[in-house]
Amino acid sequence: MPPRFPSSGDQKLVQIVDSALADATRRSGDWLACRPGCTQCCIGAFAINQLDAQRLKRGLADLAQRDRHRAEAIRERAREFVSRYRSDFPGDPATGLLDESEESAARFEDFANDEPCPALDPKTGLCELYDSRPMTCRVFGPPVRSEDGLGVCELCYHGASDEQIAACEMIPDPEDLESRLVEQVETATGRRGNTIIAFCLIS
Repeated sequence: MPPRFPSSGDQKLVQIVDSALADATRRSGDWLACRPGCTQCCIGAFAINQLDAQRLKRGLADLAQRDRHRAEAIRERAREFVSRYRSDFPGDPATGLLDESEESAARFEDFANDEPCPALDPKTGLCELYDSRPMTCRVFGPPVRSEDGLGVCELCYHGASDEQIAACEMIPDPEDLESRLVEQVETATGRRGNTIIAFCLIS
């Protein structure tokens, strides 16, 4: 089983983010094209923090108790992912931790961009660990502000003006609870820094 982490705090964070998503979805209406089976946000590696990683590990362990064959299929896809990309991984392939240098960050931009997430069921197009998915997955689609401005999924908000898109903005974690929880997890586990989904599902 994965190490213990602040599950009550994480549950609160998930509730806050999911509530913000529901509100943004209501305001977006048909502009938000996200539907079961759409895998636009499930292709390509992206960084996840240690709170995400522990949530995914717990979700996989729970799935293994209910359906060990489905859980093993996820682990096998993760192992195959790591085997294919270990030599190009811009970090430590032994720990799965991403390097934080500018050079590694630049390499990560071109890393495994066409690779499906190991948690994605290739037959159904559905996430096998949906309830335990990382925060990046939970906020993908609606307008979310970053240092580059408001970002949206390229499949969504067709025909909407900039003002209409801005009116649908999602503010997922207004009090930055996630940062505090990540620090707690990193202190408890001794693992600091970001990783990717494939590595956390085989460790």
